[in-house]
Amino acid sequence: MSDSPTDSSSLRHGRVTVILFFVALAAGFASFGSTTALNDVARHFGHLATSGSLRSDVGLSGSVLGLGLAAFRLASLGALPLSSLADRWGRTKVLQRALVLGLLITAAAALSPGYWLFVACFVLARPLLTTASTLVLVITVELSTTALRIQRLAIMAAGLGIGSGLSAILHGVIRGPDSFRWLFALALVPIFVIVPFLRKIPEPATRSKEAPLARLGAVPSEARGRLAIVMIVAFTIGVITGPAGGFTFVYAEGILKMSPAQVAAIVTVSGVAGLAGLLASRSLAGTLGRRWTVALGVVMTAVVSTYAYSGGRVSFVVGYILAVGAGGLLSPAMTAISTEIFAHRFRATSAGWITVAGVVGAVAGLALFGWVGDVVQASSSTGLRLPALVTFLPILPTLLLLVRLPESRRIELT
Repeated sequence: MSDSPTDSSSLRHGRVTVILFFVALAAGFASFGSTTALNDVARHFGHLATSGSLRSDVGLSGSVLGLGLAAFRLASLGALPLSSLADRWGRTKVLQRALVLGLLITAAAALSPGYWLFVACFVLARPLLTTASTLVLVITVELSTTALRIQRLAIMAAGLGIGSGLSAILHGVIRGPDSFRWLFALALVPIFVIVPFLRKIPEPATRSKEAPLARLGAVPSEARGRLAIVMIVAFTIGVITGPAGGFTFVYAEGILKMSPAQVAAIVTVSGVAGLAGLLASRSLAGTLGRRWTVALGVVMTAVVSTYAYSGGRVSFVVGYILAVGAGGLLSPAMTAISTEIFAHRFRATSAGWITVAGVVGAVAGLALFGWVGDVVQASSSTGLRLPALVTFLPILPTLLLLVRLPESRRIELT
């Protein structure tokens, strides 16, 4: 598909880009709240023990925490049918409904009387917020010219990252026995500030006369091999980033005994590294190509995340900041691969399948990381080095499959 002049003009003038940026920010803020406040939630609803395991430090065992985090991720599987609906009902209609409902359920988590009801609220909200995040990226690709596509994706990745960082910063600022409840309640704010502008987002047009496939979630047989490769890479990324990000605040506050304010400061500083990563991704994705940029970003994420969990505050701070930079390098290029090589009539469905693969990978990574974390004796000196080594590094050879994908940096959308 060649770009629609009207749509491209809208993006060039910045209005649609700004709206989509804030939608990404809102989805990132609401999604990351469960991770940001997990240590507070564990202490509030758990019971400290003296076993030398994670429970002795944070109030809940590594397995229980891992199951909760895995449930959040597993719930994102619901993004597949919801994203697939966008190929039938339209991108903007599904985006609006998913975002509003996801924010409302996130805010409802503020009333949770126990750990598992807190988990249930985020399990319901996660597929809706994941769908919103996915459709923001799909719409951005479809409304951008080939030359501006990776730049726009970097802006959306920045929105997701800033939303997540804002959640961490507010977690450090809002303190008290029920501070996590106030954090979740703030998800109501975007409904009044951002949602009214969603009507200004144009529906991406297509010149294809082919209707969406009959079955929900269906992808043409000729595209399935390509989709399978992208899904395997997404699975690998999920195995690494799921526990690397999911256990961040539990590890920093529960094991390293850092204050929420200190963690919030680190998250704020890491924003510079994230921006540097996004700028590097924009440059490398256009020169080296999407595939090599993705490979470099995944390897960097695995290595520096392992270092972050290797023990000691210095390692955590340096590793976390570098991991944010690696994530900035990885995100736009991976999104480009996940959307550019598929046709409009099943692009949102393909994005949903790729999200599913990432979710399954994250669940597997969280389960393995949490189980090994229960077996070993975690301390501020040894950290969670062994769980990180076992989880992050052995899966990296799957990245070799990237060479079987077409380079998409000059592909015109169809």
